[in-house]
Formats: sequence, C-alpha cells, structure tokens
Amino acid sequence: MRIDIITLFPEICRVPLGESMMGRAQEAGALELQVYNLRDWTEDRHHVVDDAPFGGGQGMVMKPEPIFAAVESLRTEGS
Repeated sequence: MRIDIITLFPEICRVPLGESMMGRAQEAGALELQVYNLRDWTEDRHHVVDDAPFGGGQGMVMKPEPIFAAVESLRTEGS
C-alpha cells in the first residue's frame, strides 16, 4: 500500500509515522509512506502557499495552485 502525504511540515509528520505499527509496516514492506512539502510545488521565490481572503476579514486561506500541482504531479508519478 502506498500513502502520499502533502504537508507544510514534513518533518513533523515523518517522525511519528516511522514509529509503532506504521513503522513496522514500512519495515516489512507492506506500506510505502511518502511525505512531501507542499512548498515544493510553488512558483514564487518565497514559496508562499497562502494568501489573504478576497472578501477581507481575518485569517489566511490556502492557495489552490500548489495543492493542484502537487496532487497532479503525484498522480502522474503513481501511474
């Protein structure tokens, strides 16, 4: 089984998922776990993945472009 995780914090995900049952499944070859940094699919020099909401207000929203690029890239790679 293959699981791809796209996150802004790959090291935070990678460490705990290498332990306990997930770690044993990976060692046995039953699980292939890949953790990717979403910022790798950005196109600007600062690797920005969020922006202010268009309607104003507080908070930030995720840009869809890096998410779509990441999923499409991994889907093509997995085929």
